[in-house]
Amino acid sequence: MTQAVREAGAVELILIRHGQSEGNVAASEAQQAGVEVIDVPARDADVTLSTTGQDQAVAVGKALAAIPEDRRPDAVVSSPYARAHQTAEIAVETAGWPVRVRVDERLRDRELGILDMLTWQGVERRFPEEAERRRWLGKFYYRPPGGESWTDVALRLRSVLDELNGLGMGHRVMVVCHDAVILIFRYILEGMTEREILDLAAGTAVLNGSITRFVRPEGKGPWTLEEFNQADHLREQGVEVTEHAGDASVHPQ
Repeated sequence: MTQAVREAGAVELILIRHGQSEGNVAASEAQQAGVEVIDVPARDADVTLSTTGQDQAVAVGKALAAIPEDRRPDAVVSSPYARAHQTAEIAVETAGWPVRVRVDERLRDRELGILDMLTWQGVERRFPEEAERRRWLGKFYYRPPGGESWTDVALRLRSVLDELNGLGMGHRVMVVCHDAVILIFRYILEGMTEREILDLAAGTAVLNGSITRFVRPEGKGPWTLEEFNQADHLREQGVEVTEHAGDASVHPQ
């Protein structure tokens, strides 16, 4: 990448977590029932929004519609997973933005490998050695067989951010993705340590349909976090605010 490209890039990055999915609902029900397997309706990539999730996506779109035209994102990029892409399409259509939603597979949710569809109880009972390895390594570095660690996801996102530096001065970008992806964006953009991002993950659930926003007015240099996990637009429109987070035990033990 040339020095000229590095001197001008995107000035705003809006991160939106997808609305509540059928998988979120199934996972919460499985955890409450103490069962080992989550009864998801499809493979992870194909799980769609719940009715509440669709309402949340519409509420996001109404909030986006209030953004002045000269400050609207000129690029909207989504995870390829159905719940995120559906959220992006509904939000953009509701906002009335004349922009096409693009898909980028690097924004997909973290892959869980052999632990996919299992509750933590299921992992403990079916793969006790993996449960112990996860406790020892912590969530940041633990990679389940066939899956990804958070550091693996970070590698994907670093390449996405590199491309933002090649867009040219003045561009604003909206990304619709997943809770872990948003947290790792924060880890990268704010230069966090492992301890700092795990502390954040342990104490904060990224809400469905929430908005996180980073800015850098000069289009270069460090990004500044303007708002995180903001869900006032849901409350103001009378839409249910839902919290579906992963295991809060994230630190190495």
